Amino acid sequence: MALISMRQLLDHAAENNYGVPAFNVNNLEQMRAIMEAANETDSPVIVQASAGARKYAGAPFLRHLILAAIEEFPHIPVCMHQDHGASPDVCQRSIQLGFSSVMMDGSLKEDSKTPADFEYNVAVTRRTVDFAHACGVSVEGELGCLGSLETGIAGEEDGQGAEGHLSHDQLLTNPEEAAQFVKLTKVDALAIAIGTSHGAYKFTRPPTGDILAIDRIKEIHARIPDTHLVMHGSSSVPQDWLKIIDEFGGDMGKTYGVPVEEIQEGIKHGVRKINIDTDLRMASTGAIRRFMALNRKEFDPRKYLGETVKAMKDICKARYIAFGTAGSALKIKPYSLEKMYLRYHAGELEPRVH
Repeated sequence: MALISMRQLLDHAAENNYGVPAFNVNNLEQMRAIMEAANETDSPVIVQASAGARKYAGAPFLRHLILAAIEEFPHIPVCMHQDHGASPDVCQRSIQLGFSSVMMDGSLKEDSKTPADFEYNVAVTRRTVDFAHACGVSVEGELGCLGSLETGIAGEEDGQGAEGHLSHDQLLTNPEEAAQFVKLTKVDALAIAIGTSHGAYKFTRPPTGDILAIDRIKEIHARIPDTHLVMHGSSSVPQDWLKIIDEFGGDMGKTYGVPVEEIQEGIKHGVRKINIDTDLRMASTGAIRRFMALNRKEFDPRKYLGETVKAMKDICKARYIAFGTAGSALKIKPYSLEKMYLRYHAGELEPRVH
């Protein structure tokens, strides 16, 4: 099986100047779309289980879903990532289940709503890194809170994220703090705050520099060039699917996501992992609404759910190609988690902070 740690995958991405979309997975149809698209484009994969997905489907079910996909596509390197762990205990449980990568989100306290201070974040993240690296498992940390620079409102979605208004400093990761955080925690990747947020309602207008701070990515990358950066809340909110949803009975209104071109700019400056969820939700919902409206007598779930696989696969293929991921799967020789542990133990993967 081609189970791979996030660290090995992102190291390869950095060496070859590409980014990797990290798709949230909740069900069979999403998993098939992600893997079929990867197979057709020769792309390595990050599939992640969010807190909402773990509550909906259950972490053991998601684990077996991902492992089944790895069995069917053994030539595709797959990182099985736990997204937004609210505590070291949550991350430890995921490691016990076989996840090859975890995110310890210490930017918020354990309630996943209250912003935490720097010292708390360092303490819980470093604790997670210590036991994860002892298992060969990689760790993503987060510094700063997701939310809108346009309104100052926090980016809560699916039970995850701060609530209410945040200060400008909370919504933008400080480059010097980022360097200190990486040095103290030894994380493998760092999620940063640049004005993105979870969900479909990120921006009320096409984003410009005042509400999407791509320049902050460049500043952080200049300060910690050897650290893999992560963009959360990076769905592009495809306008074609928004139109289809509204045309066939939905009412999403006017909303905008992160343009693919802006993500590509981020990839040039150290962004290696790009989290995507809403785009697949929209493609799935739009495909079902359209199919049901045009096939009013149909009641077989396999028919309309099959349409969602096609729709989501198109999104996945487009992102693999746009981010430069395509063509890299067969170039990666997956290390076992035991080998990754030995590399951590030998100090080969220590973060370099200048």
